[in-house]
Amino acid sequence: MKILANDGIDPIGKKMLEDAGFLVDTNNIPQDELPTRLQEYDAITVRSATKVRKALIDACPGLKLIGRGGVGVDNIDVDYAKEKGIGVYNTPASSSLSVAELVFSHLFGGVRFLADSNRKMPVDGATKFNDYKKAYAKGIELRGKTLGILGFGRIGREVAKIAIGIGMEVLAFDVFPFNPEVDVVLGGGYVAKVQVKTANKEDIIANADFISLHTPFVDKPLIGAEEFAAMKKGVGLVNCSRGGLINETDLISALDSGKVSFAALDVFDNEPTPRQDILSHPKISLTPHIGAATNEAQERIGVELASLIIQHFKG
Repeated sequence: MKILANDGIDPIGKKMLEDAGFLVDTNNIPQDELPTRLQEYDAITVRSATKVRKALIDACPGLKLIGRGGVGVDNIDVDYAKEKGIGVYNTPASSSLSVAELVFSHLFGGVRFLADSNRKMPVDGATKFNDYKKAYAKGIELRGKTLGILGFGRIGREVAKIAIGIGMEVLAFDVFPFNPEVDVVLGGGYVAKVQVKTANKEDIIANADFISLHTPFVDKPLIGAEEFAAMKKGVGLVNCSRGGLINETDLISALDSGKVSFAALDVFDNEPTPRQDILSHPKISLTPHIGAATNEAQERIGVELASLIIQHFKG
């Protein structure tokens, strides 16, 4: 049984599969070569880079399993694969904490201008030190502010836990019913059960000091000119979820007008070639789609994915 881990797999997960008798190939095959070369394998695991669409599935009638190391399965035609009898698995719980921590990396940096400061200080901090000291002296604290979370699945819940832990108010929205109670780990083995406030999308957009997006891919942007117009002046916006959730042209206008104080983006419309005006904007904090890319998360993903594959084939 041969498995192509086309976007890689953690060494622990690879060893688990090999110990179970599978052959695991971690050499990346370019997307355009997959219709031919994937026919040599029984299963494929991917992350966000490799796409497993209908045409590829049709080209590989021997394919028995598709594994996604991560939460979203936007890059896989899941229903079609299942119609063909192919098992499709993902690892929704393994990377939630890593994404949530990145959200707060961006939030803490955004309220203290770290992204722009780190761009400018190496260039002329020695000659404009006092100018920058004055320019970046109007930061704010997160404690006591309201964080609106659009999308309250596993990652949204982890974001809420951190927010509550640092003293923020949380407003949560999801299109599906959800349990508003979260377990907040306080340290020393103590866990507090906290009820978050639920709200609709419009209330969050109108009342939140900061908004974090955690929804699946959508056909049109969730946040555009109309939503920006309804937001509080000085709001901060974070997207560590999916490219396309924010209209990037409208975002730049909102940043330039001061309606949005800062934005933080881990995902973009045109990956892997984001717009230059987004990349160079002084009020945008940037990371290259690394939400789940921590050592701990990748190990958890590898172990979970390997376990699912072994269970599928050996039950």
